[in-house]
Amino acid sequence: MNVLSLSQLPARSTVASRPALVGLTTVDLRALVESWGEPGYRADQIARWLYQRFVFEPGEMRDLPLRLRERLAAETDVRPLEPVTERATDGGLTHKALFRLPDAGQIESVLMRYPASDRSRARRTVCVSSQVGCAVGCPFCATGMLGLKRNLTAGEIVGQVLYFSRRLAEVEGEDARVTNVVLMGEGEPLANFRNVWQAVEILNAADAVGLGARRVTISTSGLAPRIRELAARPLQVGLAVSLHAPTDDLRDRLVPVNRKYKLAELVDACREYVAKTHRRVSFEYAMMRDVNDSLAQAHQVAGLLDGLLAHVNLIPLNHVDGSPFEPTPWPRIRAFQRAIQEHGISCTVRSERGDEISGACGQLHARIG
Repeated sequence: MNVLSLSQLPARSTVASRPALVGLTTVDLRALVESWGEPGYRADQIARWLYQRFVFEPGEMRDLPLRLRERLAAETDVRPLEPVTERATDGGLTHKALFRLPDAGQIESVLMRYPASDRSRARRTVCVSSQVGCAVGCPFCATGMLGLKRNLTAGEIVGQVLYFSRRLAEVEGEDARVTNVVLMGEGEPLANFRNVWQAVEILNAADAVGLGARRVTISTSGLAPRIRELAARPLQVGLAVSLHAPTDDLRDRLVPVNRKYKLAELVDACREYVAKTHRRVSFEYAMMRDVNDSLAQAHQVAGLLDGLLAHVNLIPLNHVDGSPFEPTPWPRIRAFQRAIQEHGISCTVRSERGDEISGACGQLHARIG
């Protein structure tokens, strides 16, 4: 495990009145440069520098005329996030970065690199935050203990991906690219729907990041109306639902949003998502000793998801200071997995990354150390 200080990097401007370039589509960029009397194609050039070359200093955008570079530097805010620290673990395959925001708030995001194997291609997944803190308040999640501070802008969401895209080029070479983005960091993404969706559009667009929407997965604690809205959108992103309990009584305690959107409504919204997108839903299930890990509860999970195109992802509970819950022993996790599989439902156990640096599922807390 090592810690890299990033304080030597150029600080981003904190002048709130300046337009932030990262987070703008090429249409938005074109409107900006044309309002300055510049030809519209300059927007495409700026987008390439930002979203494909990961250059955030206008002076380095060499194919732009000097007058435009100077105006961008003077009148816009290019760097959406200020990196504070970066920590690595898992032999350098997992990196967690802490970022400072313009209002002095802080967020974290994680890069997980998976080398190619005989069974799969190399993957480079970035887990990004969508809010500062979280209002859902799951008692086993460090982020939930922070409470909600504010929503992130589209630029702050995309900026996390761009930061790690640039780091990948430094670590693996210029051809290395982020292959997947999961909105599973701090916050409830569907509670920040407008900004999250704008970020998805930028990640998808060929003239912006160009990742493709099918390589983006949005996680939710169960905001059923927003799942329905997501299903109706034209870009087919993946959907992951934080389930964690097979009954309303237990889920009311573990995932408090369940008090508003009960399991029946949640599963019905997921069925609508599958019907409209033809994509399966991933159900995340953190395994907590003597709380939600009995064989009877495994059969209840299977019954709940019966007939739904679904995958269950069992997550060995990670340590969180102040949480009363303990992880389920491995033999019981495997038995739980087999019980679900016996019902014909796909079920795997997540291979956790980053727990040594508090970068695993449920551990992000936006603090140094």
